[in-house]
Amino acid sequence: MDDAKHNAEKLVGKAKEHIGDATDNEDLEAEGKLDQAKASVKKVGDDVKDAFDK
Repeated sequence: MDDAKHNAEKLVGKAKEHIGDATDNEDLEAEGKLDQAKASVKKVGDDVKDAFDK
């Protein structure tokens, strides 16, 4: 379930990045990149947690 949530967050970030790029909105583009990074960090954290739960 968490993987799906993180992937959705990453897709929203990608969309923001592309929309920001297409509209020359650097703030939105940066926000999209930040959202993607946050989602990746959360996923890695969950993967590490899952590895220790086994």
